[in-house]
Amino acid sequence: MPNPTEAKRVMEGALLATSEPLSLGALRRLFDEDIGADTLRRLLQELREEWSGRAVELVHLASGWRFQTRADFQTYVERLQPEKPPRYSRAVMETLAIVAYRQPVTRGDVEDIRGVAVSPQVIKTLEARGWIDVVGYRETPGRPALYATTKTFLDDLGLRSLEALPPLAEIAQTLQYESESTVVEDRVPEGLAESAAANESPAEPDERA
Repeated sequence: MPNPTEAKRVMEGALLATSEPLSLGALRRLFDEDIGADTLRRLLQELREEWSGRAVELVHLASGWRFQTRADFQTYVERLQPEKPPRYSRAVMETLAIVAYRQPVTRGDVEDIRGVAVSPQVIKTLEARGWIDVVGYRETPGRPALYATTKTFLDDLGLRSLEALPPLAEIAQTLQYESESTVVEDRVPEGLAESAAANESPAEPDERA
C-alpha cells in the first residue's frame, strides 16, 4: 500500500479534477497496489476532515465521492455562470416527487395521485435529465413501465440515499422550477407527503460507492 499521506493527495487531485462523483472502485484504480475498501473509506474520511471549514467540502453521494461548493457559498459561484439552470414546471416537479416517494410507480399511478393526465413529455423530461428510469414492468395488462429515481437524482440533491429525502418543497427549491408554478407542501396531491413518512424500505447506496 502507498504511503497514506501520498494516497490521500492522489485521491484529492483526482477528485478535484472531475465534477462527477467517483466510486470506491474508480478511486482504487488510481493505485498500482490493491487498497482495501475500508482503508479507502478511512482515508476519504480523513481527507473530508482536512477540508472541514473551507468553502469547498468533500461529500459522499449515491454515486461516490465528490468535492463541491458549500451551500453558503453557492450563491456567489452562480454569479460566474452566465447560463441559468433549467427550470421545470409544476407538472414535472410533482411527477418527480411522486416517483421519489412512491417508487416504483407507473405513469398511471402518477395520474391517479395527481388527478390529471401526465404528458409523455413530462416523463421524457425527467428521463433526459437522468432523474428517473425504467426499473421494470408491472405484471398487469399492457405491462406498464415502472419508474424509479436514479443515483443522478440523489447526486443532484446532494444525498447519499433515499432515506435522506427532504420535504417536497425543498426538492423543488433545490432542483429548480418555474417561478409561476411553485411546488409547495399545500399544493401537492393529498396524501403524498404522508407517504414519504410511510416509506419503510428506501434504496441503499451501492456498496461500491
